[in-house]
Order: sequence, then C-alpha cells, then structure tokens
Amino acid sequence: MGTTDVMQMKQLVEEILEIFPEKAKKERKRHYEVMEEDYKQTNCKCAIKSNVKSRPGVMTIRGCAYAGSKGVVWGPIKDMVHISHGPIGCGQYSWGTRRNYASGMLGINNFTAMQVTSDFQETDIVFGGDKKLEVICREIKEMFPLAKGITIQSECPVGLIGDDIEAVAKKMSKELGIPIVPVRCEGFRGVSQSLGHHIANDAIRDFLMGRAELKECGPYDVNVIGDYNIGGDAWASRILLEEMGLRVIGQWSGDGTLQEIMTAHKAKLNLIHCFRSMNYMCEVMENQYGIPSMEYNFFGPTKTVESLRKIAAFFDETIQENCEKVIARYKDEMDAVIAKYRPRLDGKKVMLLIGGLRARHTIGAYEDLGMEIVATGYEFAHKDDYLKTIPELKQATILMDDPGAYELEEIAQRLDIDLMGAGVKEKYVYHKMGIPFRQMHSWDYSGPYHGFDGFKVFARDMDMAVNSPVWNLVKARQKKEVTA
Repeated sequence: MGTTDVMQMKQLVEEILEIFPEKAKKERKRHYEVMEEDYKQTNCKCAIKSNVKSRPGVMTIRGCAYAGSKGVVWGPIKDMVHISHGPIGCGQYSWGTRRNYASGMLGINNFTAMQVTSDFQETDIVFGGDKKLEVICREIKEMFPLAKGITIQSECPVGLIGDDIEAVAKKMSKELGIPIVPVRCEGFRGVSQSLGHHIANDAIRDFLMGRAELKECGPYDVNVIGDYNIGGDAWASRILLEEMGLRVIGQWSGDGTLQEIMTAHKAKLNLIHCFRSMNYMCEVMENQYGIPSMEYNFFGPTKTVESLRKIAAFFDETIQENCEKVIARYKDEMDAVIAKYRPRLDGKKVMLLIGGLRARHTIGAYEDLGMEIVATGYEFAHKDDYLKTIPELKQATILMDDPGAYELEEIAQRLDIDLMGAGVKEKYVYHKMGIPFRQMHSWDYSGPYHGFDGFKVFARDMDMAVNSPVWNLVKARQKKEVTA
C-alpha cells in the first residue's frame, strides 16, 4: 500500500465521523490513526487519544472497573471464593463468561465456575450490607472448608452508600483464619476496566504479595503473568516453557492458586503475556524484589518462536539449547498446519477490536495464515499499548481507540472485511450483517490459542469461520445510509 491508500483511509475515517456534531466529530477524530511508514521509523509518533472517558451518547464497547478486577484478575484464582458484593446483576453477567479453565473439583478446591453474591436488596441499600457480608463470609467457610481465601469484589452501590468492606474483611479474616481481601472495584471508578486491573493488582500487593515462602528455589523459576487460561491457554504455554527446562512456580491468574500468588516473589523472571492487566504487579516485584519482567507473545508460530528465543536468552546455554530443540520438534507440525490452511485464508481481510492486548498480539498469527489486518483497535488500551502496536502494522492500516458500534459497523462495511474479531456483544450484529465473526475475548467456546498446540486450533477456527458454507445461505441486510 502506498501514499494513495493512506489518503483514502484517512478520507474514509473522515466520512464515517461526518455524521457527528462538530464537537463530537473533533473529539472522536483524535482516537484514530492511519499507519504511515514514518511512524515505524521514528517509533514514537502516536497522536492517538486513549484511556479517556467514552463520549456520552456513543455506544461504547468497554467494560467497567468491576469487570477488570473480578472478571479478569481475581476470578480465575481457583481456590479462593470471590464475592460479588452488591445487586445480583453484576455477578450474574460476569458468571463464567471468560472460560477460565482450572484443574480441581468444583466446589471442593476449585471455585472458578461458581458465582457467589450478596444479592443486595433495597433494605441493604438503605441500612448497609456489612452485617450481611459477615454472614456470607461465615457461610463460605462452613460450606467450602477447603477454600484458601475470599475476595470481596465491590459493585457500584457499595461505594455509593459507603459500606466499610475493609473493616469487615479485617474482622472476618481474624475470625475465620483465612485471607479475606477487600477490593474497591466499583464500576463507576475510572474510564474502563483498565482501572479495575490496577485496583486488583494493588489489592494483591497490599494483602498477599510476599506472604509465603517456597520450600525450594531453583535457577529456572519463572512466573507466567497475565495468562488467564482461557480455553486452556496457560496450559499450552506452560508445556513449552517446561519442555525448555524452566519451572513455572506461579500462574497469574488462570488456574492459579493463592499459594502461587504469595510465593511469586521467589521467581527469577516474570513472563508477562497480558501487559495491560498485570504490568503493575511486574513493576512492584521488580522494585521490591528485583525480579525482571519480559513481555512475550505465544500467538502463532512466528511470534512463539521469537518469544521462546527471547526467554531462553535470559538464561544459560542449557536452556538455549533446549529451546532450539523444542522449536525443531514442532516445526514440521506447524509447517503442515500453515500448508493446509493458508491457501484457504490467504488475502482475507480482518478487522479487530479487542481489550488491551490481543489487537496487537494476534496480528502475527493471522499473518502466518496469510490474512491481512486492515483495521485494529482497543477498548481500553493506554498510549504505550499503541506505541507497541504500530511496528506490527502495515501501511494504511486503521488504528482506533474505543470506537462506538456505529463507527465499527461502517468501517467493516466500507473495507469489505472477510472476518471480524471482537467480543460477544458485537458477535450477533456481524452475523446479521453477513460477516464471519470470531469472539476473540474467550475464543468462541474453543481454544487454546496460545503456543504451538493453540495455533492448530486457531487456524482451524479461522478457516471454519471464514469458509463456512452457512454464509452462502445468509442474506445480509441491505446497507442503508445513516443520516443526521
């Protein structure tokens, strides 16, 4: 793509935003960039506006701070019971939607697929829910004696009425003899779920970090940070790390345990996958314990190989030699997957809108299959996420921040995309538009997508979505021009 294509994409964005009032149009325009070659060369030019409040009236796709804390960071920790403290809706909506796989027996030593809520009623709003919360903590301890701890995930009304969850947590922790962590993640805090990640990280730092010791420490001990084991992702990643000779002493937080969190400070290296949701903890561990961190990407064979070599380079020659053996062991299998699916997917145009990481991390996996990313964006990314994304993009690719439903649909239609990757809220809209769709937050009931094993599933799923004969039977609704 050349200069003409860049100008055309910029004009396309202008036309789509034309429907907005002048003030809104000016504000939304700052959330778009069209990639040019000099952006990559300078690696610092990024004027895109991010991590600010969504514009009222624009149908944002973002989540809230509660979603970032309970749904992302805390929820996958399997041997703790997480209380959704407030009305039933938030707990019900966040129940099991992330597909965080975990070993163990449900209700005995694994509570990830359970939903516990204080079910606020009007009387609780008027008189407070502290007493009710105490009763719930006692009931949890009685019903689930093997639960190692409890978190209190506060919803909006709890913050508005001023319930003292910290006092309740302190009292009940002493009475029950287990850690009880209060998390002030009311949904109204911040501009998106991103602040919820930060709040959750801070709670881990304040209540759990460094509270236990490992019996034995080794030179190859690592933590896997920011992998939530969606569809088994963390398991697929862990296989590769252990085949290299590394020992994973903590998984944060997919299939993770309270003990792993409390002993994580004994690792030699933190490997961070979802930078946006867990970089705060890596900074804490580096500052307090001197543990370095390294971002890695296990989507697609190209990025997986790059990351494995990068990780191995941190350690000695033994690990580096093992790394090359692992890469060689999987090479033929990956070549066969690409040979099978690339001819069917080559040149297909993809548009992405995903949380705060995968809009850049999955690009390499699509490109391994010959697919082209024509537009990508984030729901809640910060500027550093966009700076990391720019080198991954080709010229004239549209980069966007927090686009509304109207903007997304218009871009999809005008670019004539072959596949949309976003969240479950968008899925059925694109089905009605006749556009193949993959749910890229929790893999559309599939997975894993990480590592070499995950790429086989990823390639199959993309082919199944794009080339399914069902699209020949779907009559897309006729496009109608939107007028002011």
